[in-house]
Amino acid sequence: MKTILNIKTDKEVKEGAQGVAREMGVPLSTIVNAYLKEFIRTREIRLVAPPKMTPHLEKVITAAKRDYKKKKNISPVFSRAQNAIAYLHSK
Repeated sequence: MKTILNIKTDKEVKEGAQGVAREMGVPLSTIVNAYLKEFIRTREIRLVAPPKMTPHLEKVITAAKRDYKKKKNISPVFSRAQNAIAYLHSK
């Protein structure tokens, strides 16, 4: 037996989800049903925010990019692990 579920969501969210579902070749209702079934089975809600870099990590990456452009602090390429280990011990 089927029933209708009415939910409120932003228009952009609905249209975006419909577009992705269409690209995947499935109706949006199939995706919603899959999520609801998983919620019932696992009794979990997963909310994921995109990872955000810490200010420290941003500084480290910026410095690494700068070094790479200057060809500074870059190790050579190794074909054998023993050569890489020897290089590390030499520094």
